[in-house]
Amino acid sequence: MKRDEILEKAKELVNGDRKKDYGDAWLNHKRIADYWSNYIDNEVNFTPTDVAVMMMLVKIARVQHSYTDDSFVDICGYSALAGEMSQIGEK
Repeated sequence: MKRDEILEKAKELVNGDRKKDYGDAWLNHKRIADYWSNYIDNEVNFTPTDVAVMMMLVKIARVQHSYTDDSFVDICGYSALAGEMSQIGEK
């Protein structure tokens, strides 16, 4: 995949049916943050932005094993979400 194709695919995913399938991205990431925080006994309070950043790390770990277009597309998508959600000011 060319860089423009990767970015375009990430744009389609972030702005496409994901909201219909999974709901609002911020709310979904907030739920994940709450689950993660509860799982570790509230020692750390994750934010939706933290979730998006850590999901990028998951994808980066996968890339260390093998390069896939899907991982690079997802990294772009999570990065865009993290950038947007970080503007909300919750930290």
